Amino acid sequence: MNAGKPLRADARRNRDAVLAKAREVFDDGSFFDLPFDDFARLAGVGTGTLYRHFPTREALAEAVYREEVATLCGRARRLQATLPAAEALVSFLHGMVGYLDTYQGLARTLATLMTTDSSALAEGSRELEQAVTDLVAAAVKEGSIRDDVGAGAVMMALHGICAAYDRPGWRTEADGVITLVLAGLRRSPAG
Repeated sequence: MNAGKPLRADARRNRDAVLAKAREVFDDGSFFDLPFDDFARLAGVGTGTLYRHFPTREALAEAVYREEVATLCGRARRLQATLPAAEALVSFLHGMVGYLDTYQGLARTLATLMTTDSSALAEGSRELEQAVTDLVAAAVKEGSIRDDVGAGAVMMALHGICAAYDRPGWRTEADGVITLVLAGLRRSPAG
């Protein structure tokens, strides 16, 4: 598939159907157990359509990941455009925990794929880091958070949260980590 050429409406619908089915399979945790050709059958498309858009299971997972990153980055931009900077950062980080909680199957699948050398995963990570960097920079400029802690520290906390997704009580602990990060970022009243 040529990435620069827009898809016909029917091709776009078919591609979207396969992606939607892949998200469902991520959620139930059977992404690696399901024979790859079954994605086509479950999505209601032919196997040729599946392979034309996604030649491998990894290509399909990366496409889902790219779309999810685009959604998260879009959310960060909307928050930044509509809320004071500190509120946008708080909302995004807590929303990120909620997102990870909702899409645990995707998190598990991506953790497995991280063992491969995926340029899509690296690119997505850079895009998410840029979104967090923009949110942090706006809050620093607003004067609501410290200027001596960068977005890299926030990203490390998010990576740690992602890596611990299978711990009992994960959601409560993840929310606690975000609360700690946000408390640590706040500018002290004297400074």
